[in-house]
Amino acid sequence: MIKDEDLQLRPVRLPEDLTIALPWYQDEEVLYNSEGEGTPSYDLTIVERMYNHLTTIGEVYIIEVNQSDKWVPIGDITLSKEMVPIVIGHKEYRGKGIGKHVIKLIIKRAKELNWNQIKVNKIYSYNLASRKMFEGLGFRRTDTNFDEKGRKYYSFELNL
Repeated sequence: MIKDEDLQLRPVRLPEDLTIALPWYQDEEVLYNSEGEGTPSYDLTIVERMYNHLTTIGEVYIIEVNQSDKWVPIGDITLSKEMVPIVIGHKEYRGKGIGKHVIKLIIKRAKELNWNQIKVNKIYSYNLASRKMFEGLGFRRTDTNFDEKGRKYYSFELNL
């Protein structure tokens, strides 16, 4: 568990967290920014497959905010050597600096693990909020590519 007074990252609990996360991966804005335009909504099977994969490559956390002394799940993040996917699934929590706060906690965790760097594989060129967040935290753009549908994306790294 990674925690401060207003925010905590708790390890994902499967299968219990699948139903919590499902609405996040049925949100058009989440899928547009994380998986690309035209990505269909995920069903429970896809969410389960995704989490099962992520738990094999890194530490998967549910992002929770403290509301009236109760921890409310609002998204997820994975810390792995090759990527740091983050989703703020509840619309009302986007654009409030929570993602930046979460990434700061993840940077601290990576340092505890004695990592040399953190990589962010794919941020679509149109996802300005994510790009600004990572760049504002010192990540530098390392590559520009196009996905299988021709959508431009960037990769970033932060040396620790």
